[in-house]
Amino acid sequence: MIDLLKLREHTKAVIDALKKKDPSFDGQLLAELDKQQRVLLVQVETLRAQKNQLAAQAKSGITPEIREQSKEIGATLKSKTEELEQISKDFKELYLRCPNVPEDDIPVGGKEANKVVKTVGEKPAFDFDPKNHVDLGLALGWFDFEAAAKMTGSQFVFYKDEGVKLIYALMMFMMQNNMKHGFTPMLPPYLVNEKSLEVAGNFPKFKDEVYSVPEEGLYLIPTSEVSLTNLYRDTTFMTSELPKRMTSCTSCFRREAGGYGAQERGLIRIHQFEKAELYTVCEPSKANDEFDRMLACAEDILQQLGLHYQVSLLASQDMSFQSAKTFDIEVWMPGQQKYYEVSSGSNCTDFQARRGGMRFKAHQNDKTQFVNTLNASSLALPRLMVALIETYQQADGTIKLPDVLKGFGLL
Repeated sequence: MIDLLKLREHTKAVIDALKKKDPSFDGQLLAELDKQQRVLLVQVETLRAQKNQLAAQAKSGITPEIREQSKEIGATLKSKTEELEQISKDFKELYLRCPNVPEDDIPVGGKEANKVVKTVGEKPAFDFDPKNHVDLGLALGWFDFEAAAKMTGSQFVFYKDEGVKLIYALMMFMMQNNMKHGFTPMLPPYLVNEKSLEVAGNFPKFKDEVYSVPEEGLYLIPTSEVSLTNLYRDTTFMTSELPKRMTSCTSCFRREAGGYGAQERGLIRIHQFEKAELYTVCEPSKANDEFDRMLACAEDILQQLGLHYQVSLLASQDMSFQSAKTFDIEVWMPGQQKYYEVSSGSNCTDFQARRGGMRFKAHQNDKTQFVNTLNASSLALPRLMVALIETYQQADGTIKLPDVLKGFGLL
């Protein structure tokens, strides 16, 4: 949730900023509903006070004047209360759909306005025609899309043999790397309730993108960011307890309805995938430093694996709903002849903290403030596998994986 005080004090500036993020969102209506709600609340409280005063006077005897005034005030109070309930409902629904305000240095526009800010390494060169990961992986028996489609449906994968070993080796490698950078390992539930998805910013706007278990009122996590966001819901920290740095490696589940082109076949876009996540809760003054730590942690993985990648600052309309600033790390995939995102790091400022009631204070009697939350993929495994398979393919169709992955007794 955005800061309503800023909306009230700097209405035009906030509305203009929201239009950069989501041109379809009606920030003006949000400001008007907020104002109407506050005016009606004062009116209702005033009417209730007047009714209580009349009730006190009536203890000495009910006069025709008191009876008439009470009837008029009661009717007006009922009408205003109903109006307040409706306005409050409309306001809450719109407020929950309000995106975070982008920071001032964010490029304005969609994907076309994204800005590459860093490039690391060189595109690999081959003395043969490189294949894509689908042809390579199927020939090696590393995964089976037909089996997955038969037992589940399209856009799922059944990993096999060396493919499974690579998945687990990458998980162990990434968790080891993330702990080296100061992140504490966590293993959260894969099922969460509706409130958890609301706090993280997925609900109500993106409710149709998650898998649900309606009998239990639960949902499969689209990312462990949801679980980690809610670990400290309704918590007030002392400054000395911050920052909280966490990492987890879980399966993620996304419906991602819609058709995709031939370039996005195979492991590029699937409904169930493994991902290592970084998540930090900190003081607002420390958020930029923590953001740098996250990006360095994610980049360290790609550098150790010897993969070519670029870092892009996302434009306003390409950022996630809850983010104020996002950097994507995009790895080069030779078989696709294209960069694909393997990590997305976001500073969500106090947006999730307001939804989840996460605060901090320096001393026991101090006024509380909202923390900042940040998250980053570190990394998404299927696309990382694609990059590794396609980058380290040999002329005979085998894959020569980096030595750094061979220290876990799997490969």
